[in-house]
Amino acid sequence: MNSDEAMRRAIDLARDKMLSGEGRPFGCVILKEGEIIGEGWNSMDRDHDPTAHGEVVAIRDACRRLETLDLSGAELYTSCEPCPMCVSVIYLTGIAKLYYAAAAEDTRLFGGDPGRLRREIGKPLAERSMANQQLLAEEGRTLLSEWADSMNG
Repeated sequence: MNSDEAMRRAIDLARDKMLSGEGRPFGCVILKEGEIIGEGWNSMDRDHDPTAHGEVVAIRDACRRLETLDLSGAELYTSCEPCPMCVSVIYLTGIAKLYYAAAAEDTRLFGGDPGRLRREIGKPLAERSMANQQLLAEEGRTLLSEWADSMNG
């Protein structure tokens, strides 16, 4: 499958799921060596899951199919530029290249604010609009230390 075919598949998936009432207009296809290894669409409303963006759903699908968390060498095709959450998951899995159709700014067509998350996520926790407080820091560090020891032992 070439790049245009993969992007067309992502757009068609988004349109089909939107028209059937199963999702919002965001679809995603992940390829490795020209073969589809994962697909997904935005099913937030259907699944009552705010993390069920097309990219995250496709990454979950690819990771399950390949039984790995490492998608190095894969390419992701999405019908719209991904949000910061999705970009984070793309980086965490090692996807090599991202292709997108519509720009994030295009989500303004339906009242989206693509800059809101970008503005918040870039700030240190103390400067973000959501209240936050660290609790039981030593216990948290101890837990992480225990896990690190188990991985090294």
